[in-house]
Amino acid sequence: MVTLGRDLFSHMSKVRDGELRFENIFESLRRMILVENKVEKITTNGKSTFDFEVFRKGRKHPIGMYDELNSLVSFIKDAAEGGSSKEMAFVLVGEPGNGKTFLVEYLCKAYREFLSEPQNMRFYFQLNLPQNMKGYGRIDTIESQTYEDPMILAMNLFNTTDENKEFLSKKGFNDKQIERLYENYRSLGADTAFVLKDLKNLFNGDMNQIFDSIELFPVPLIESLGTVTGKYPAKDKITSSAADLLGQESVGRLLHLTKPGHPYLFDLRKGALARVAGGGIHFCDEMFKNKKDLIQVYLGVIQNRTIEIDGFKWPLDTLIIATSNNHEFNDFKGQNQEAPIVDRCRIVYVGHNTNYLLQDQLTRYCLGSKLKETFLNEKMHEDPNLNLALSVAVTLTRLPRSEKLTPEETMKLAAGEIAGDKSIKTLAEVVATLSQDPDITRRFGQKGIGQRNLGRTIQLMLESAETNEGKCLYAGDAFVALERIVLDYVSDANERTKFLEDIKLAAGIFKKQVRIAMFNAYMQQPDAIRRDVLNYVNMIIGIDAENLGQDKMWKYKDPQTNEIKGLKIDERYIKSVEERLGLKTDTQRESFRGSIRKIYGQKMSLKPDYDFMDNVELVDAVTNVRLKSDIGSAGSLIGALSNRSNEDNQKLYDRMLTTMTQKMGYCDTCAKKTIEYFCVKDEE
Repeated sequence: MVTLGRDLFSHMSKVRDGELRFENIFESLRRMILVENKVEKITTNGKSTFDFEVFRKGRKHPIGMYDELNSLVSFIKDAAEGGSSKEMAFVLVGEPGNGKTFLVEYLCKAYREFLSEPQNMRFYFQLNLPQNMKGYGRIDTIESQTYEDPMILAMNLFNTTDENKEFLSKKGFNDKQIERLYENYRSLGADTAFVLKDLKNLFNGDMNQIFDSIELFPVPLIESLGTVTGKYPAKDKITSSAADLLGQESVGRLLHLTKPGHPYLFDLRKGALARVAGGGIHFCDEMFKNKKDLIQVYLGVIQNRTIEIDGFKWPLDTLIIATSNNHEFNDFKGQNQEAPIVDRCRIVYVGHNTNYLLQDQLTRYCLGSKLKETFLNEKMHEDPNLNLALSVAVTLTRLPRSEKLTPEETMKLAAGEIAGDKSIKTLAEVVATLSQDPDITRRFGQKGIGQRNLGRTIQLMLESAETNEGKCLYAGDAFVALERIVLDYVSDANERTKFLEDIKLAAGIFKKQVRIAMFNAYMQQPDAIRRDVLNYVNMIIGIDAENLGQDKMWKYKDPQTNEIKGLKIDERYIKSVEERLGLKTDTQRESFRGSIRKIYGQKMSLKPDYDFMDNVELVDAVTNVRLKSDIGSAGSLIGALSNRSNEDNQKLYDRMLTTMTQKMGYCDTCAKKTIEYFCVKDEE
């Protein structure tokens, strides 16, 4: 900590030599996001965009939100470059439970960590008053209430700009550095300017004595104090007031300060804005729930970047970021007289996550990282299919219906997977068309089951007697719990109907996963179907190979292990799979094989472990073929597992149960329930 009286000079030297930085909030954030961390170019929903490493760090970080993050970073970058964003607020609008508040709080946390690094630290100053200084009573120190940077003080020590620039020049700053400093010039706040003037009068302009009165401290980064990053949640309209933001007159100071009209009479730190005024982030949660006079305060603060009380002014260096739900924002926007505040905001509509693979991580957040226990303090198991079942179900509810794509095709394409003959361009067209709808809630990903309702679903499952007795969170129960949540918490009849249909569709997708698991268990190999899918892919690649001998053996280099492997081309197996896919003519078969070869060439160069398991039609076809060839049919296996009255069927059941519990991550409860679910007819 810097504490010596003349350490203003030491601080200035460090800024001059690049050991410390003097920059505004937007420049700091731009450096944190774009310079100190990696930026990656990616494709999502058929559109190129950027991903920022700074938002993907830590155990719990934002998932997806690519468009929203690009808008935020672009806003910060524009403001750092002196654009119009510098005089605006950034407002995230969307449904509850889609991550708006989490994103802002994560940004604040990342910024505090960034400022904790020695080269990024921010400092402020206080003025130490001589003992019994007339007019100040027992007040012997005046801290900068808005955490003004010492360089701001250095640029305001003298009466004119030329004198201040000359002072900086004498301290070793060259013309270019001085010009750069003055790009972020701000006048001193009313109270520090007033006290500085009094000190000059007291010391008869002796600057050496004034320099000895200046003491520097690092700005505190304690989250609970609301300094650097502060949150103001919307309050009750009766109890809230402008003082919550701006501060108010201090009775304690009134007893000491005898000079009339002294600006230090106002305690700014009682308000939320002053504590983040020295290069901080002000977060207003549910901004448009505030009463009108508070929103008018925000209008002045956003536009002028100053705290104004009774004609006194304190300049701010603050990023103002806010959130709002759709309903409150639409109501506010409908009041035409409130247009000026909306005009001063960069509104970004936040959708739900629509990538079911990314939802896996969001669902894990809801499930928690700690081991769960039953009411009787016994360890609770988690079905290996639970996360997938929940993620697919909630993701489907967030996808709008389209004539061009089925819900499952939309879900697959949104996750960057294969969806039959449908391309990512089709999804991009659907998203572009929906984005033209003036009703924001009809756009892609704007409606659906959010994280809070997902959390409630898991709560319902955990409180169930069946879950506690079985000591397992069984995936099949997720659909029943989700239906209950939709019936209890979704008020719109049309949405409710759609969501219930989506949950049934998710149950159908889950049934396909169960069929794959059953065949793997039957074969006593956790990845039996995966290997058969890859065998089909390798066979259609090798079937036309020049080095294919009479024995139909083909040698190839496995891209995953780089080992040379041998594979016998089984044309009957290839034909059986393609018949299951509905490919009847040679032209159809060759076209399909060509598409698989193309995907192989594209994927393997970037992702050697790609296994085609996202190609639902192919996986389903391979599963059906293997069920028929190895078992007779799926019905035969269902019959054997359902009717265990004879010894052979009971042995088969026990063998599959052992494989599931010992090799596939199931417990006894979810293994038995999964087999039971497999045996239930689809129409039921």
